[in-house]
Amino acid sequence: MQLFMKMVSLQLIYRKPMLLFNTQNELVSYLNSVSNKETTIGFVPTMGALHKGHLSLLEESIKNNSVNVISIFVNPTQFNNAEDLAKYPKTLDEDIEKIKSISEDIIVFAPSVDNIYEGKTVSQHFDFDGLENQMEGKFRPGHFDGVGTIVKRLFEIVKPTNAYFGEKDFQQLQILKKMVQKLQMPVKLVGCPIFREANGLAMSSRNERLSAAERKEAVIIYKTIKESKILFATKSAKEVTEFVTEKFSDHPKFELEYFQIADEDELLPCVRKIKNKKYRAFIAVFVNKIRLIDTISLN
Repeated sequence: MQLFMKMVSLQLIYRKPMLLFNTQNELVSYLNSVSNKETTIGFVPTMGALHKGHLSLLEESIKNNSVNVISIFVNPTQFNNAEDLAKYPKTLDEDIEKIKSISEDIIVFAPSVDNIYEGKTVSQHFDFDGLENQMEGKFRPGHFDGVGTIVKRLFEIVKPTNAYFGEKDFQQLQILKKMVQKLQMPVKLVGCPIFREANGLAMSSRNERLSAAERKEAVIIYKTIKESKILFATKSAKEVTEFVTEKFSDHPKFELEYFQIADEDELLPCVRKIKNKKYRAFIAVFVNKIRLIDTISLN
């Protein structure tokens, strides 16, 4: 028994603690100390309030990289709505426990706004070849400049080999791929499948702000885009859009901000189907002022 207790004590003494860095200098210094020519760095940028979708990105990173970093940073420059920024959930302690459930070898980067922006909390302006003007860009002015600014800054700090993003934000993923291409940044962006709740609702940190009833009813979003996929096989994009618009007009609790069918590469609205072109449906819906998005491949 004494031997067993001694072994447990040794395990606790030598147990590797989770690495948490709050400043970019500390993180860079550590990454430099553990990196060599063979090192691959996997990176998962998040705004915290982690759910299983985020953790699935982390698991994908762990499979393919020798060093893994996750950032937790609520980026103010990508919010065009001050109320949305103020209400965005901040749950660092809970997030760290969820990360530990995956692995304690993960490096967590949770900087302050001042540490990232160094007193100048403004967005850089980007030219994404028009990708930024569709869907989210129409309804959230300046959003993608904010996204590009923070992701570019994080890439410069972490210098990842691979970076992992969920396809729920498919437009964002395509925009970031464009940024990486234009700036010739040495990182591969990996899109990962949408992680859904049991009823099909796309997992999102904003789901935590829904009541239990709203969370249950919000399944209409996923059901509707699944139906749009079936319809798109025989109907035009215009007809499918009219179907979706009418569907939400029957549900007063839900406000449809937009539904758009677009090609996956240029994100331009589908006017007439073109053979062998990949299309995707994009949707944004307000549920009691809480904005939810989703997307589905139509091919």
